Amino acid sequence: MKSERTNIWIGIATFCFALLTPLANATEPQAKNDDGPKRAFFAHEKASRNVHQIADWIVDSGDNQSLGFVIVDKSNAKMFVFDAGGRIQGAAPVLLGLAKGDDSAPGIGDRALADIPPRDRTSPAGRFVAEIGHRASGEDIVWLDWDLAFSMHRVLTTNPKEHRLQRLATPTIADNRISWGCINIPVKFYDTVVSPVFTGTKGIVYVLPETRPAREVFASYDVDERARHRTADLAPQHASIAGALTTQQ
Repeated sequence: MKSERTNIWIGIATFCFALLTPLANATEPQAKNDDGPKRAFFAHEKASRNVHQIADWIVDSGDNQSLGFVIVDKSNAKMFVFDAGGRIQGAAPVLLGLAKGDDSAPGIGDRALADIPPRDRTSPAGRFVAEIGHRASGEDIVWLDWDLAFSMHRVLTTNPKEHRLQRLATPTIADNRISWGCINIPVKFYDTVVSPVFTGTKGIVYVLPETRPAREVFASYDVDERARHRTADLAPQHASIAGALTTQQ
């Protein structure tokens, strides 16, 4: 009888912990357990709700496959870099494709730049398994999709009329659409934050959509919503345990 009551109290304590855990605002990635979700650690870095939701889903689901990952928030022209455990390594403004849109035009990877009209100069949304490659000049870049000729690289300044450095420096995001589709990154940030994540290994890059919900692109879920559902599922179990305890008393 004593052993039975002990087991019942343990069950109640487990349920209460499950009930409270989803309400906590985690500051660092949590160990995966049956009671609460894991979350990305942003430290003091500000990010949109979409970025937080996708980062938490990545860490909770393990979608990054234990690799460092990058989230590109096209709507806010900003990049976030995380280590394999979901801890923020840094964030920086980026330059994106001139045209808004989440898809690449058919055959765009085989076209010369001069043959790509402004409407087709998009930065496609999606999940990309990325790795370091090199231009013909020998400069390293991070390839997202070879067939689409889609990459991330240090900001290009070959055309002074485009004022790319100035565009990165302004506080507004209105002038961050200028590239042919590739993601342009501040040089120092590329060298000190982005490159180390992909050196000697692959990484995952999540380019968030701007014309449709992220869930449609990544089949992701909201970790808080999922935790609430789990808590609701435990409610009948709690009622049963409480009833059993009352009977035993």
